[in-house]
Amino acid sequence: MSSTAENPAASATATATATATATATATAVEERVTARVISDDPLYRKVPVALRFAEAEPLAVRIVFPADLSPEGTDNEWVFPRALLEAGLQAPTGTGDVRVWPCGRVQAVVEFHSPEGVAVVQFDIAALRRFLRRTYSATR
Repeated sequence: MSSTAENPAASATATATATATATATATAVEERVTARVISDDPLYRKVPVALRFAEAEPLAVRIVFPADLSPEGTDNEWVFPRALLEAGLQAPTGTGDVRVWPCGRVQAVVEFHSPEGVAVVQFDIAALRRFLRRTYSATR
């Protein structure tokens, strides 16, 4: 599955891709965080998520969901522009498979679109900012 995701910082588009296999690219930065899957259920589900950045792809970030969330039983990895994630912490951003927006002062929502449906996931902004800082430090 692939589609274009808007890169507001560079006014360009990039491909957002979900894969069911582990990335072959060496990971320079990995941050393990707990996210909340938002659904119709009044109780949200907490899930462990890996945020990854590879120096070989300096414009991209990866969000990896655990295999137990996938019908195939494999990790679900989304790749999209780092600038999209960063801009989405300030204002609603994205028009493709991945959309990001702030939700109050301490939360951010990342929405993933695929042919199978839409997943809405909430993150602590502090964790995303810490991850982004680490990605920029890794490229210096």
